[in-house]
Amino acid sequence: MAQNPADMWDTVDRPVIGVGNDYPPAFELDWHQHRRGQLLYAKRGVVVVSTPHGAWVAPPERAVWTPGGCRHSVRMVGAVSTRSVLIEPGVHGSLGPANKVIQVSPLLRSLLDETSAIPAEYDVQGRDGKMIALLLEEIARAPTVPLAVPFPTTPAVAHKCQAFLETPTPHDTIDRWSADLGLGRKAFTRMFKQETGLSFGAWRQQACILIALPRLARGEAVTTIAFDLGYDSAAAFTTMFKRRVGVAPSRYRLG
Repeated sequence: MAQNPADMWDTVDRPVIGVGNDYPPAFELDWHQHRRGQLLYAKRGVVVVSTPHGAWVAPPERAVWTPGGCRHSVRMVGAVSTRSVLIEPGVHGSLGPANKVIQVSPLLRSLLDETSAIPAEYDVQGRDGKMIALLLEEIARAPTVPLAVPFPTTPAVAHKCQAFLETPTPHDTIDRWSADLGLGRKAFTRMFKQETGLSFGAWRQQACILIALPRLARGEAVTTIAFDLGYDSAAAFTTMFKRRVGVAPSRYRLG
């Protein structure tokens, strides 16, 4: 895992800075934080952003927002080419204090690509400044998509959620989780919903999507992934995936 260097853009007197990077397969950026908020888009490949509060995944046509000051790590799936923008707090287009995933339209994708190549100290009144202004407008209007797996604030439950992401246990039930944690079923489900904003079943579906997307990007078969995640058939998994993500899982199978 690579250590991310200190934020070299803090002293640049511009509200927004575009950055482009290329990473080899399985590259990881160790825990770090930025003073500015960061919108991270994978032009090629898939990125998984983890924070102490959850995990967010960005396949093609999606980008992850990480607010300024939030500690996070980044895992690359496959060879990844990123385009990102670092945005000063309070600037129009900053997406607020919560991590999220947004949809990247064709126009926003082009703007992210173009702004990653402009000088850090661009002419605010010139063409580059106008491009940045349009970029911010597109970011501000981009819809949020449900590709987040939030962790509960109760440490023991958060640890179990993290373990599920690392080693899925597809046939676990609410009863098994609540028993493992020494909680009654009703107390567990109430606490889980209060701390994550999701029911246990919805959280598991979100977690399965986050687990599946990198595997799809590596070219693994949809049927294999579906069975590994406890689904009775590829069709059942595909139905869930399409309902949550909006397209079939084969859309993300890059192999």
